[in-house]
Amino acid sequence: MADSGFTSSTQAVPAVGAVPRHIAIIMDGNGRWAKKRFMPRVAGHSRGVDSVRATIRSCMERGVEYLTLFAFSSENWRRPADEVSFLMQLFIKSLQKEVARLHQNGIRFRVIGDLSRFDAGLVEVIKAAEVLTAGNTRFNLTIAANYGGRWDILQAVSRVIASRPPGSSEVTEAALAAELSMNFAPEPDLFIRTGGEQRISNFLLWQLAYTELHFTDTLWPDFDSKALDLAIASYQGRERRFGRTSDQVSSAAGAANAERHA
Repeated sequence: MADSGFTSSTQAVPAVGAVPRHIAIIMDGNGRWAKKRFMPRVAGHSRGVDSVRATIRSCMERGVEYLTLFAFSSENWRRPADEVSFLMQLFIKSLQKEVARLHQNGIRFRVIGDLSRFDAGLVEVIKAAEVLTAGNTRFNLTIAANYGGRWDILQAVSRVIASRPPGSSEVTEAALAAELSMNFAPEPDLFIRTGGEQRISNFLLWQLAYTELHFTDTLWPDFDSKALDLAIASYQGRERRFGRTSDQVSSAAGAANAERHA
């Protein structure tokens, strides 16, 4: 895979804007939302689809360019079999229902993760949606399904080694980054996890190196535009230093401002 051309936060200081260019979200709390209402857990997952739709719309309205949602981790196979089966069927039905709307709105759709464990019918729907939306440039929606950050890095390392000449052992950051599942996107500026848990749960381990983290007690089915605005406001209150001092950040901002008005 070719180098995406995006700046690595550990190799150089990336451009920073008031609005995060890329938001990554762990959509947690569906089951607890349902339990609080004496409903089966799967009802929470169904309601969570509405929050996905609303979050896509809100991100587009605010100028976000990339949204990555963690829908199903490689560890989620440990859940009850009936819940996993429901999630797979919900994925298929949601895609079939929404893909035309995504395309009409200029949204490019991608799925990252190991698709080998999915039913052939689901894989076919995913691939068809990716092909249909491949030329869209208005917004980028990525769903992480059967995805794990460690799996992603191991796969990338394996591809880099396989592409090297015999006897060559060097693996550079640039070469590895180009083989990661998210090589087409800038690193997330803002990570959001709903549901009150405060961990990243094997999600985008490489890419979150300098991402601003926001944890909220709001359960995913209740996550709305106001909750998104709170997360973005939290992001806007951070000083993104990328290893520099506050004085260096201020000086760089002043120089950039002077250049804009020159």
